[in-house]
Amino acid sequence: MKKASVEAKLENLTKLKKQAMIGGGPKRIEQQRALGKLTARERIDLLLDEGTFEELGAFITHRSTDFGLAEKEFLGDAVVTGSGKINDQLVFVFSQDFTVLGGSISEVVGQKVKQIMQMALDNLVPVIAIFDSGGARIQEGVWSLYAVGEMLLYNMLCSGVVPQISVMVGPSAGGAVYCPAITDFIFMVKGISQMYITGPDVVKAVTHEKLSHQELGGAEIHARKSGVAHFTYDNEEECFKAVRRLLGFFPQSWQEKPELIKSTDNPLRTDEKLRKLVPDDPKKAYDMKVLITSITDNGDFVEVQAEFARSIIVGFGRMKGRSVGIVAQQPAIMAGVIDIDSSDKAARFVRFCDAFNIPLVSLVDVPGFMPGSAQEHGGIIRHGAKLIYAYAEATVPKVTVITRKAYGGAYIVMSSKHLRGDINFAWPTAEIAVMGAEGAVNIISRNTIAASDKPEEIKQQLVNEYEERFSNPYFAAARGYIDDVIDPAETRNKVIRALETLENKVSTNPKRKHGNIPL
Repeated sequence: MKKASVEAKLENLTKLKKQAMIGGGPKRIEQQRALGKLTARERIDLLLDEGTFEELGAFITHRSTDFGLAEKEFLGDAVVTGSGKINDQLVFVFSQDFTVLGGSISEVVGQKVKQIMQMALDNLVPVIAIFDSGGARIQEGVWSLYAVGEMLLYNMLCSGVVPQISVMVGPSAGGAVYCPAITDFIFMVKGISQMYITGPDVVKAVTHEKLSHQELGGAEIHARKSGVAHFTYDNEEECFKAVRRLLGFFPQSWQEKPELIKSTDNPLRTDEKLRKLVPDDPKKAYDMKVLITSITDNGDFVEVQAEFARSIIVGFGRMKGRSVGIVAQQPAIMAGVIDIDSSDKAARFVRFCDAFNIPLVSLVDVPGFMPGSAQEHGGIIRHGAKLIYAYAEATVPKVTVITRKAYGGAYIVMSSKHLRGDINFAWPTAEIAVMGAEGAVNIISRNTIAASDKPEEIKQQLVNEYEERFSNPYFAAARGYIDDVIDPAETRNKVIRALETLENKVSTNPKRKHGNIPL
């Protein structure tokens, strides 16, 4: 038998590569587009720098024969995997292919994903996962469950070692939905993203609730109500552009610091409008985002979970080119109070920043923790403890600015000196105390007020005395809990200088297997 020529072999190689490129075939691709969705490879092209994608496992096929699978083999199976670059930085990526058996997770899909995640660990490089799958491949039984389990294991192994970003551009259901849930940030696209443990049909059968896929687990539900989604966008193009932008704030791994970007914004810039940001009336609200955009380079700020637990703001910005994580109360929403959801939101963000050497800037105006039976019975003690634990555990540089109220336990938790805050500033408008003046007087002077012929008059006198003594930053500064009281207009300059002072900070926690955060 005559041996095939090199030309013939190359021709066969080209043919097979073209076959791999079309996934489930032209018909399935058209069905995908009819749903308003891009293909797995188009998504990778949007995500990565042009021409940088290097594919792995393009010729692999599943090994199953049951339920007609022997006649349904596709090169590469239901996921496209490989590496590429984003802004000239290496990343590993996998993109589920819904055109191949609904993007279902088979044994070899798990094998391909495991390979690139192991390579990400070995090379200390971020992982970006693009999800569009019906879940475990039912026809493969326990082999598909094995694959999902392997993926979950590697999500855990990568956690805190390299950044992990999940992009939901289709369904993700069942046990497999925990793969994105373990990662650092989840992006969703309105109208096409879905995340749920059990689908609408099962929910209807068990609970008699009739819900659409979007009502049960769409982008807007997870952005506003559950807090599962960190970012939502109107279309895939916007979404992948945002992923590229977010990644620029991160280092490649826990062993590095974020890249220092040359800033065009003057670090000595002042902003006199900040002197009038805090109203004279302590009960009047203001927008903390005014302060955030004032102090960050060119007012650039990427807010995380913007629609969830809105009484607290978290997100990324730069100060003199340094990436920083910002945690701030929002007095315009429930007076900036800390509740169950805001505790969870902030605690997870603080831990991410600490894991990847991103300094923390905390902007504080907090009257306390949310009162009420719903919060107490819902576990505000347990959830609030997460935020305390996260701040206390963090060893990155921590700079705090108290703008107005900092009362009680909420003062302590917000990166105070008592939880190893490094440099703590206050504005002249700051009020640092166990509680507000009126509440304090009602407790400590209730007998005096009750015995007075003029209770309202004596009460107001005592409130004024309490405010004069405690409702200012100088009592705390005298004890060393505030490092400096600053002119609000100079906040940007002061925080930048503090971060420069802390640039080479080295701090460690006691040696142990791991702490036991109150989950």
